[in-house]
Parts: sequence; C-alpha cells; structure tokens
Amino acid sequence: MTAKADAARIPRPLVIGALGLMGFVTVVVGVGRSEGIGLSHMPPARIVRSVDLNPEDRADGAIVIRDARSQDVIATIEPGQDNFVRATLRGFGQARLRAGLGREQPFRLTRFADGGLELSDPSTGRAVNLGAFGPSNFVAFTRLLPETRLADSGAAR
Repeated sequence: MTAKADAARIPRPLVIGALGLMGFVTVVVGVGRSEGIGLSHMPPARIVRSVDLNPEDRADGAIVIRDARSQDVIATIEPGQDNFVRATLRGFGQARLRAGLGREQPFRLTRFADGGLELSDPSTGRAVNLGAFGPSNFVAFTRLLPETRLADSGAAR
C-alpha cells in the first residue's frame, strides 16, 4: 500500500465502535418507543361541538352544505367564494373517490375545548387540523358550526 492509501483508511476500531454505537442507539430507541418511555402523551381535547356535513355540488358550480342529521342547509358557497372551504371539501371528496367510496357518509366538523377545529372523514380516516391553515381559513370553517350560525342569526341555544 502507498502512503496515500494508508492515510485514507479509517482505523478498524473506529469503524467497529461507530457501528456498535449506532446499533445501541437503534435498540434503545426501539425499546423506548415500544414501552412508551420518554414519550409525552397529550390527553385528547374534549369535543365542544360537532356537525356532520353533506356537501352537494349544484349545476351552477355552487356547493350546498347540509347538516346530515336535519338536512337543513348550513351554507351555500357560490363559485369564487370561500375558496379554502371549497378546495378542502373537494379534496376530501376526491380522496373518497380514489378509495372507491361513495358520498353517502358525511364529513364531520369538530370544535374542541382547546380551541382546535378539525375536519374529518370517517370513511377514509383522514382528518385535518384547520388551525394550521391560518386564521381566515379557520374562521371560514367556524361559520359552519351550529353555535356560530345561531349567533349570526341572533338566536340562542
């Protein structure tokens, strides 16, 4: 071997030590995860309000959103309005189509005691934290909740 090749070689004890350390860390992390050691668990927030939504596309491009239980119209979103709500509902609908599912089961909009807001699809298991998309998008979905609609109409529940 030349002097250049000797300088480029990593000493065998160093390689063995590095591999041993990586193996040890892998085992410790695996045991920690399987036993829950060192993991923090947040209790799920209490549900304050939820509504099951049935969106329907109209021929003019509007989306009519109904309460799945009462079939009351919650909102009508005209073309060009509330684009975040439109895009999110369409995305959820497309995920169902890709999974080979129909439109029968409603989506669920849930408000939590900690202020969180989530849109979920029980059919696919998909859930989106709507607070992650900024305050204006959060408010767009908040308007679909029963207490917000009642407050807007001046009624009390």
